[in-house]
Amino acid sequence: MFDVLCVGEALVDFLPEVPGKSVRRTDRWVRCLGGAPANVTVGVSRLGGTSALVGVVGDDEHGWFLSDELAREGVDVSHLRHTKDGKTGLAFVSVMENGERSFSFHRENAAEYRLAPQDRDDAFVARAKTVHFGTNSLLTEEARHTALEIAAAAKARGQIVSTDPNLRLHIWKDPAVLRALIQSLIGHAATVKLSEEEIEFVTGEREPSSALQWLEQRGVVASVVTRGARGAVIRVRGETRQIEAPQAKVLDTTGAGDGYTAGWLLGLSRRCANRGELERLKVDELVQAAKLGCFVGTRCTEGMGAVNALPLASELPIELFS
Repeated sequence: MFDVLCVGEALVDFLPEVPGKSVRRTDRWVRCLGGAPANVTVGVSRLGGTSALVGVVGDDEHGWFLSDELAREGVDVSHLRHTKDGKTGLAFVSVMENGERSFSFHRENAAEYRLAPQDRDDAFVARAKTVHFGTNSLLTEEARHTALEIAAAAKARGQIVSTDPNLRLHIWKDPAVLRALIQSLIGHAATVKLSEEEIEFVTGEREPSSALQWLEQRGVVASVVTRGARGAVIRVRGETRQIEAPQAKVLDTTGAGDGYTAGWLLGLSRRCANRGELERLKVDELVQAAKLGCFVGTRCTEGMGAVNALPLASELPIELFS
């Protein structure tokens, strides 16, 4: 049984061998795992959990690099399909001396957008306690339909459905389509994670407390708003709690939200096997899961890239697994 199964993209992130310059001025690159759902699977696995990724990559060298590296990290990639109908997406990411990030994406008509009914395997997905969805690979109607069918079936089985939209508005021609997709995913979700910068687009609210109430009113059992160095705010059964983040020497914030999601979802998985158990979980237990999320997300910022600084279970303070 998987603790967390993610549906969505895997990308190749190229990071500078020496940070401090923009993408255009960087000469030497290091190839790394990337893509928010893939990052979450790696985070869960490194923490001692079991994870799987359902998605599509190219039948090319970069695609096989991703499946090989994910498998090496302990992620089940039996349902990561390779296709010749699109190339594996690439992202060049650099952190400049002033701390600003510089990006260059190569994802036009990428393989990640090819999620299709053939990728739906209910028997496989049913093996997961939590089924987690991103949105960035769901640009086509077929991909959205497939993802929503998987989410609806998971909810019907009583699984914990999770989503982190991880907004990338520049890739959507019509933001209304993205908003509708997120609303549909929220309708199936037992837990939703948003960053503070995303709450107005998703909920129409500007304050985390109001956004959390909005999510609760739509049936979300445990909702989270992350606030960077200020930690996170969670809401469960009408109760709101502020979670502090550990102090960190921040090098790169890429993937910090994915790190939080990995810690949060594994923290839930350690305490409940399905949505019904989540609905009955004590608030203090959910606070512990949120603390684990904050710790993992913070650790991510202390290294370059989305996965390089993801911690191992042996590196966690023992109280986080109490």
